Amino acid sequence: MKETLEFNHKKQCGLWLVLIGIVLIAAVACGGRFLVNPIVFLAGYYICFFGVNVNKKVREKLSQGAISKKQIKMIYFSIAALFLLMFCIAGPFIPGWHWRQIWLGVLMATSIHFFLLFFVHGWSMIVLGMVCLVIAAAGYVFPDIPVSVLCIADAVVKMICGTYLLFLAKPSKFIPNAAR
Repeated sequence: MKETLEFNHKKQCGLWLVLIGIVLIAAVACGGRFLVNPIVFLAGYYICFFGVNVNKKVREKLSQGAISKKQIKMIYFSIAALFLLMFCIAGPFIPGWHWRQIWLGVLMATSIHFFLLFFVHGWSMIVLGMVCLVIAAAGYVFPDIPVSVLCIADAVVKMICGTYLLFLAKPSKFIPNAAR
């Protein structure tokens, strides 16, 4: 028997995406020799993470229904996958401090991990993952595009998707086809 997935936490995800887009733009603005300032990015990331995803009051206010235990496990799996992907894609460039490759790896890892979040937030994560994947891939294919441009494009896409999820998206369901 295949479980029907209910996507009831789109608003929370939307707020998270808007805030992380703002953090990424701020980190680019303070980038300096790092291209994207890692201290600004990590501080903003963790402040927003705890403010939106750990804060029970915010979660309850933005929730539009229950989340299954399998979806909670998928959240943890996708976060673990994100860090594993960053280690594999961006990690090899850390010893040489190749900041362009590090940040492209972070963008690529993040875009891939969005595909896993389909099981938590629905089809919008597939669309977001594809668009962000194209942006990151453009950085590898076209080395003349500055990382700042790629990061700002990535941030804007996250903010647009986040705004949609926060203000327009409604809870939805995915019912797996039992015939397959």
